[in-house]
Amino acid sequence: MSFSPHVTVAALIKKDDRYLMVEEGDPNASVFNQPAGHIEEGETPFNACVREILEETGWQAEPQHLIGVYILNLPEQNKVYYRFGFRAAALEQVTDRLDKDIIACHWLTLKEIQALNDQQRLRSDLVLQLIEDDLNGKAYPLTLIHGG
Repeated sequence: MSFSPHVTVAALIKKDDRYLMVEEGDPNASVFNQPAGHIEEGETPFNACVREILEETGWQAEPQHLIGVYILNLPEQNKVYYRFGFRAAALEQVTDRLDKDIIACHWLTLKEIQALNDQQRLRSDLVLQLIEDDLNGKAYPLTLIHGG
């Protein structure tokens, strides 16, 4: 069996004490996530972050710093995800067209996100972890990522 990790990005966008979240998946059993997705061939994590934010939310945004790199191991699915978690600034909403897998975008408070976590409606534990790490001041310069 070959090892094929999934390399992804996620963007934490906060404005007026609310976080930009996407509701995705099955409309009858949706989950909430930060704007996130796979890095495509030839793409840098920075560029993937900008693209995913636009595709999933319709917002132009600019990554400000790296909060952390996270590993999500799902042995029951035989999958491992490596996730670059960025803090990004929302610049402007330029479209209301969203990826087909996105049901809606929401600006949610931390309490609302914690309530979704209690209901097991967050995409993974990494959603809340990214917020907590940001609140704890974790911030690394974008220059930490080399190449591309």
